[in-house]
Amino acid sequence: MKIYVVSGLGADFKVLERLEFPENCELIFIDWLIPEKNEPFYSYVERMAEKVDVSEPFSLLGYSFGGIMVQEINKLKPAQKVVIMGSIKSDKEKSKFIKTGEITKIPRIFPVGMFNDKAANVYSVVRKLFDPKNPKILQYFRVRDPYYLKWSVEKVSEWKFEEIPDVIQILGDKDIVFPIKYSKPDYVIKGGTHLFPATKSKEVSKILKEVFV
Repeated sequence: MKIYVVSGLGADFKVLERLEFPENCELIFIDWLIPEKNEPFYSYVERMAEKVDVSEPFSLLGYSFGGIMVQEINKLKPAQKVVIMGSIKSDKEKSKFIKTGEITKIPRIFPVGMFNDKAANVYSVVRKLFDPKNPKILQYFRVRDPYYLKWSVEKVSEWKFEEIPDVIQILGDKDIVFPIKYSKPDYVIKGGTHLFPATKSKEVSKILKEVFV
């Protein structure tokens, strides 16, 4: 079984490197693409989905913003299983903080320069969003193209989606990006912050081995 994997916003696959899967699974990572200027979201999803081979059975796995992305890809290329970690099934599960961005359109007026990785405020914002107690947060934050980061924040705040019942959701009970109180996850990682795939890899691996049998 091939599993196509999309990591989180601005994150590479280092955050997922400790996870273990059944031996019969072949992982194929889909790297984040840099959005074209004024590219519609559906067009970006189509480009991300190009790597998915539908000639044989496959599953999709997404972390954080990657969870949103694999659900969008699933609409174009339906998978046998869709698993999301540290992510949401629909726009109804957004936190009040993210909904505020959607209503006010504030992410749209952020200057691209705000997302420059040399700016001190990016470090503070990103660290708070992912895991305020983890001093190694920036080792996971590798995709730092300012336009991509601004675009991604906009798309998360604007995302509209009807829940797909079969999507399997794994959430940490200490996640402040996508708080568990707004969702009804299939699996809960006790003490898991938004970085639970890295910090609670044994617990997550056990679940993944049950899901991908």
